[in-house]
Amino acid sequence: MSRTVVIGGGFAGLATAGLLAKDGHDVVLLEQQETLGGRSGRWSAQGFRFDTGPSWYLMPEVIDRWFRLMGSGADQELDLRQLTPGYRTFFERHLDSEPVDVVSGEAGELFEQLDPGSGKALQRYLESGAEVYELAKKYFLYTNFTKPLELMTPEVLKNLPRLGALLSDSMEGYIAKRFPDPRERQILGYPAVFLGAAPDSAPAMYHLMSHLDLTDGVQYPQGGFAALVDAMERLVREAGVEIVTGATVTGIDVSSSGQFPPRLGRRRGAVTGVRYRLEDGTQEREAASVVVGATDLHHLQTELLPQPFRAPESRWKRRDPGPSGVLVCLGVRGKLPELVHHNLLFTADWLDNFARIAEGKELADETSMYVCMTSATDPGSAPDGDENLFILVPSPAVPEWGRGGIHTAEMNQPGSLQVEKVADAAVAQLARWAGIEDLAERIEVRRTYGPADFVSNVNAWRGSLLGPGHTLTQSALFRPGVSDRGIKGLYYAGSSVRPGIGVPMCLISSEVVLDAVREAAPGEKSAANTAAGSDPDPAVGSPSRPATHIAHPGERTD
Repeated sequence: MSRTVVIGGGFAGLATAGLLAKDGHDVVLLEQQETLGGRSGRWSAQGFRFDTGPSWYLMPEVIDRWFRLMGSGADQELDLRQLTPGYRTFFERHLDSEPVDVVSGEAGELFEQLDPGSGKALQRYLESGAEVYELAKKYFLYTNFTKPLELMTPEVLKNLPRLGALLSDSMEGYIAKRFPDPRERQILGYPAVFLGAAPDSAPAMYHLMSHLDLTDGVQYPQGGFAALVDAMERLVREAGVEIVTGATVTGIDVSSSGQFPPRLGRRRGAVTGVRYRLEDGTQEREAASVVVGATDLHHLQTELLPQPFRAPESRWKRRDPGPSGVLVCLGVRGKLPELVHHNLLFTADWLDNFARIAEGKELADETSMYVCMTSATDPGSAPDGDENLFILVPSPAVPEWGRGGIHTAEMNQPGSLQVEKVADAAVAQLARWAGIEDLAERIEVRRTYGPADFVSNVNAWRGSLLGPGHTLTQSALFRPGVSDRGIKGLYYAGSSVRPGIGVPMCLISSEVVLDAVREAAPGEKSAANTAAGSDPDPAVGSPSRPATHIAHPGERTD
């Protein structure tokens, strides 16, 4: 096969490059940063170590599946720890009470304590989430929807009324009908943030997310998500992928081969190569017949493609970029028993909180946020006796808010006024809510990130923190596909396309791309018979059943 170029070294880029290499492609991966990981960044100073991106290890079977396709396994590559409690919650209306710890498998008892009688409602809610999750894995996640009639199975048809109702209702509405207690509604509604959406804009279909943390639990890989990136890199290199870091892609070359219908507004063509610039200014070009853009879709379609092939900017005005965020990394002297590994702070009026984010307004004085303290589980992430804190404050996707700054013993580089203002408020709020009165005085290391950092670091459209949000019109078959409809050999992977946001979704997208590349090459073996160019492994099956072969991810199993 001719050269295959993957643009972007995040989870989707690494995963896709590895699978294509195992399938026989000669693959080169180009990453503009010096380290791999994309949105899963890393930073360290004075003995404190931080993940600056994903931090919730959910859908472990999906991550393990990719490792098995590469001839290994998550248990062989990672040191995974189950978190107990899964997370701690602080509620603005109940700051005079103890925070609420959420333990996997014990949510029913917790809900009975919060609102007697709600345990049975939660059981029904989680059972429904589990059923929808299995349907999603079986029919809607591992597919590019190129053959929609294949979805018309007896199982899908039987569930159509139910699925239709879940799509027409919002998570907020669906939850509110079943749980009157605001604390319960927030515990069940916060996963919408993982989807880049608000509870009142995410379809109720995504109530399946609660099944993932309340039933399956939350794990953590020792060494953080950086350890996951490093493990993937090892396997990808072993598969023969050439990785070039410090390589900024400046253009995708496309040969013209005719005109699209006027309504599509773009020409038809085929990829011929990728141009990029090294850090020393050297200009390079890789000839290629297959190119996978595993980076921000807006950047790819509006900046890297030749002008006649670019998507009009007007098409993007109708899309929702999802929230951005202000990130705060803190190295804190002394222990913080008030916090656990994962912590969630919920404001009383969080719908106003989400509305401010969607409308691009200033955040309120008190805002909902997430705090991660990996040193509670991973002693290597902070000096002995100290703690590391990672604070995520969801914010509007407004790059004009600026970039963050760094404050260490060796450097004092302030960020923009707006980013530092939000960060200062977040530190003060955490101190008040968790009862850590001297938190600010104990900070030895501090680094902040703002929306403009996501633009410069990962080419994020409008500084989006996660990728386009999972609103109804940006979910499942309504989300952009992995194949460019008019440019032969051009594919997309990652959070901008199907199936969507999150580390597991990015890994699934790599399998969808693998299938799309194979379908475009007549005579190649189908992924339904073997995957990643290896012999069938009985330990790796379709997402919904044990396997006797490595099944096509979207294969019907009824």
